[in-house]
Amino acid sequence: MQIVDTPAELIQALSPNTRLMGVDLGSKTLGLALGDSQHKIATPFFTLRRKKFGPDAAALAKILADEKVGGMVMGLPLNMDGSAGPRVQATQAFLRNLTNLDDFPALPVLLWDERLSTAAVERTLLEADTSRAKRADVIDKMAAAYILQGAIDALYGV
Repeated sequence: MQIVDTPAELIQALSPNTRLMGVDLGSKTLGLALGDSQHKIATPFFTLRRKKFGPDAAALAKILADEKVGGMVMGLPLNMDGSAGPRVQATQAFLRNLTNLDDFPALPVLLWDERLSTAAVERTLLEADTSRAKRADVIDKMAAAYILQGAIDALYGV
C-alpha cells in the first residue's frame, strides 16, 4: 500500500483503466463503494460482513481484482476535534496488516476524513422514509460512497 496525501496524487498513482473504491471500515462491516471509470461518480457497491482479518482481506482482494480497482479511498474516523482516537488507530492497523500480506494488491490509498459521513447518510435515508431494516442494510455502503464522492469532489473543486 502506498499512502497518498491528496486526491490528485491518488489519481496520478492509478494504473490506466482502473477504478477507485471507497471503504468505510467498521468493527462489524466493511462498506464498499465504486467509482466510475472517469473518476467522477461514486456508487454504493457492497457491505461485507466482517469475520476475521484473513477472510476479510481475501474477500476484499477478490473484489478489488474483479472490479478492476486501482486505488482506494479509506475513511479516516477522526474525532470531532480532529484528533486521532482508537478508531483511527484501528484503520491504520487494518491498512498496515493488508500491506504485510504478500498476495494483497499494492494499491495507492488516500485516507479521507469521514467525520459525520454516517450521520449525513442516515439523515438522507430518514428523509427518504427508509425503514430501519433497510437503513441497516445499506448505510455502510452508502457511507463508503459518501467518503469516495467527497474525495472525488475535492479533486474537481466541487
